[in-house]
Amino acid sequence: MLIGYCAIFGAYSKTMNKLFFTLCLLLFTTLCFAQNVADSLSAPAKSLGYEQYKAFFDGIDINNLDRIAVLNNYPSPQKALSLKKELGLNAEQVTQLTAITTELKRKMKEMGALIIKNEETLNMLFKTKQINDGNLIFYANRYGGDIGELRNAMLQTYLKTQNILSAGQLKKYSQLHKL
Repeated sequence: MLIGYCAIFGAYSKTMNKLFFTLCLLLFTTLCFAQNVADSLSAPAKSLGYEQYKAFFDGIDINNLDRIAVLNNYPSPQKALSLKKELGLNAEQVTQLTAITTELKRKMKEMGALIIKNEETLNMLFKTKQINDGNLIFYANRYGGDIGELRNAMLQTYLKTQNILSAGQLKKYSQLHKL
């Protein structure tokens, strides 16, 4: 009887292990191929994806508008602040860089809100069939102007930071930035 019980239990255990493995594999596959929830949400401005909408709304640069400054080794005020001990920033420099960073964040949110409003207006014009050459040119150019103003504000912070840091701090920043 004990041998029969062990044989049945052993077969049952192997079946359960296979079933458990299959369920885990199925769950893993589902998670890998599932669409990201954020991507599936519809952004209020239809022409912007949810990620892009959220970035403009929150004042986050996902378009690398500051890349030209980064590539040419200009210091980021945010990164300089995060390296304040390593760079030996004094209190005045910390205050100036904090002000620059705070103003940039405000400007990015302001411009993001304008870009979102512009996109919503453009969408409404298309949706209601009120779009024409004149208002299309106006809103397309406005979008370009807003992105340009946003980029200018971002790049200005790099230029200002370059002028705030001493030559020694800029050299140290460059060394730390390359790591």
